[in-house]
Amino acid sequence: MDDRFERRELLLHLGDMLDALNCLGMASEPGARVTHVVQKDDALQTFEFLRALAPTMTLPEFGARFASAFSQWPRELLETKLNRDALASAVQRNLFEGNPDGWNAYVALIQKKVPWFGIGLPGVKGEVLTEPADGAADKTTPVEPNAPAVSPVESSLPNEKRGWPWPEPKSTS
Repeated sequence: MDDRFERRELLLHLGDMLDALNCLGMASEPGARVTHVVQKDDALQTFEFLRALAPTMTLPEFGARFASAFSQWPRELLETKLNRDALASAVQRNLFEGNPDGWNAYVALIQKKVPWFGIGLPGVKGEVLTEPADGAADKTTPVEPNAPAVSPVESSLPNEKRGWPWPEPKSTS
């Protein structure tokens, strides 16, 4: 499965989340609720995902939960085999625990760009599991139809990380 574009979208989303965290951190009301600060600051209105947070979440609480929810995303997104459940469940558990409506709104927002995000996790309304979330469908097909042929030079390379975000190995001949 070629999921490099979904990985890119998730990295862009992580960047948006970091940008929102930075903007919230500059708020002059350190103990205020996130929803209150978002309503007052026009710059934060562009971050739709902030509206999905629990209305009682404070700025310090958001910062701590954000760190727990997204700390593993860079590492996970660079792994050869993407653990979709780990990405989504960390966000669900840390930012949306006890807020199923917010979680469903957040998933719907992310699924506009990454259709598989959150599929298979409890609490997602209208979920349709078209393939196993762990990518088990990929294991049944020995060779993908569009998989590039691997030259003998490439097959001896360590780590098997090829394609975005890893550059293609250069030929030594």
